[in-house]
Amino acid sequence: MNRYQLTRLAKHVGKWALIAIIIVYAVFPFYYAVITSLKPSSELFEVNYWLTSLDFSNYAQIFAQKSFLQAIGNSILIALSVVLIALLLGITASYALGRVRFRGRSTVMLIILGVSMFPQVAVLSGLFEVIRSLNLYNNPGGLILSYTIFTLPFTVWVLTTFMRQLPMELEEAAIMDGATPWETITKVFLPLMWPAMATTGLLAFIAAWNEFLFALTFTLTDSERTVPVAIALISGGSQHELPWGPIMAASVTVTIPLVILVMIFQRRIVSGLTAGAVKG
Repeated sequence: MNRYQLTRLAKHVGKWALIAIIIVYAVFPFYYAVITSLKPSSELFEVNYWLTSLDFSNYAQIFAQKSFLQAIGNSILIALSVVLIALLLGITASYALGRVRFRGRSTVMLIILGVSMFPQVAVLSGLFEVIRSLNLYNNPGGLILSYTIFTLPFTVWVLTTFMRQLPMELEEAAIMDGATPWETITKVFLPLMWPAMATTGLLAFIAAWNEFLFALTFTLTDSERTVPVAIALISGGSQHELPWGPIMAASVTVTIPLVILVMIFQRRIVSGLTAGAVKG
């Protein structure tokens, strides 16, 4: 084996070794959470990377709590509402910013992107006053409003980038046939924008599903809390005891749906995120 072959083999081995390290780094925390959730309380603090037995008592404990099931329902309602509102506003805004020429269009895009750069804690107090004045405190509407504010800029940016690369001939043909702007959006552009919509919709869903700070601040009762807050408020038998088994079981329960969604839409996510990256 000559030097060229050795160099090529070393690069190949190094590439796959790096991929293996990244996979282990990304997957191991979730894997350890899964095996921890399937251990009885007596074995939780034993260091063991393999399951010796299956114990579903932690899952039975969390699903026996009515507040946890209600929190899952609240999270589903809020996340789906945020996705629908963000996509509806994002599609219409992307049409205006991507297809209509007007002065200051680039400035508007930069302002929209700049809104997403503010950390949540920086706007927490002001947003709290807005939600309280709108009588949305301890109400799903307050979380839907706050989540939409932070997911909409990214949605508009991705959809606008995708909208700009659609052929102008499609819009011209629709106008010649007498289509209104709304008919052009829904009947011409919408069927072509599924990759970008799947990407932005899924990312908006994940952001709303996992958000903690606003959910903790803008809700007060168990009936209105979302899943991240419900998990954080799981308490043990004593003041200084944390029930790691139920916490891990709850974390796995709310993570698995996101993993399944990402696996289903992974191709559309990639194509949506790379929209506009290459121009022929």
